Amino acid sequence: GLPSIRFHDLRHTFATQALASGVDAKTLSGILGHTQASFTLDTYTHVTGDMQKRASEIVGGFMENIMVR
Repeated sequence: GLPSIRFHDLRHTFATQALASGVDAKTLSGILGHTQASFTLDTYTHVTGDMQKRASEIVGGFMENIMVR
């Protein structure tokens, strides 16, 4: 009754969750055996709604600081 998944699907999930949990791209790239962090980001990661929300909170926070001054 389990869905059909490939080992590679687990790799994508791991990479996305690692980034969402705060692992930096360069470290993750090394864990996955890549020489370029850009390859890791382009190939193995996917933006989640939580990642987008957190990014908007960060940008909103520093924009508020700029506007208050």
